[in-house]
Amino acid sequence: MPASPPPYALIFDMDGVLIDNTAYQAKAFQLLFREHGLTTNARQLLKRLNGMPATTVLKTVFRHPVPPKQLEEYAAQREFLYRVLYWDKRRETPGLSGFLAAARAAGFRIALGTGSAPETISYILDHLNLRRFFDVVVGKDDVKNGKPHADTFRVAAHKLGVPPERCVVFEDALLGEQAAYRAGMRVVAVSSGLRPEQFQAPLRVVKDFTEITPAQVRELLAQHPETPKPSKEMAKRHYMKL
Repeated sequence: MPASPPPYALIFDMDGVLIDNTAYQAKAFQLLFREHGLTTNARQLLKRLNGMPATTVLKTVFRHPVPPKQLEEYAAQREFLYRVLYWDKRRETPGLSGFLAAARAAGFRIALGTGSAPETISYILDHLNLRRFFDVVVGKDDVKNGKPHADTFRVAAHKLGVPPERCVVFEDALLGEQAAYRAGMRVVAVSSGLRPEQFQAPLRVVKDFTEITPAQVRELLAQHPETPKPSKEMAKRHYMKL
């Protein structure tokens, strides 16, 4: 008998996907910028660079070189501000738990692939009791290079034991979408911070998880078997100069 194909896998970004927190992330950055006399618009900055480590985002806004240790301190300040602002606002994206439960019942393997540190992951997953849905959790400490590099999603797929072509990434950020394509995966976009037309080539764009089912994900995979190539133009526009 021929061997059965490996399962499909779903890999989820965290910020802007499991939770709709982009506005609070932006406000935390804006407060930090104000503290240091910077006039950068945090909302506009995150539209381009959301998904990158905070230290990388911060490096782009200073006109002078900042030592890595200082960037880490600034990132820790931003993280503290974000947690204070978001503390009482932590809610899962509508329909998420139901979708994850249905996906597990349908035989999907499930991973989290985020650029966040372990304590930040716990701040969301454990507070919202979401960790139970994930077979694998991959964060900042598990990879050498964060998004837009492919490492986060490749490591998640490897730990799941599922080949990239059978993985679907749920992403809200342009750089996360590019990372998925670099990893040889397809994408369902979550439009928590961007307009649908701003993404490159997702299988589908949803506002939240009430708009899609695991069965529809399977149908989309069958209908679109090819993985898009990362856009060189988008790369140049969003992160080539970093």
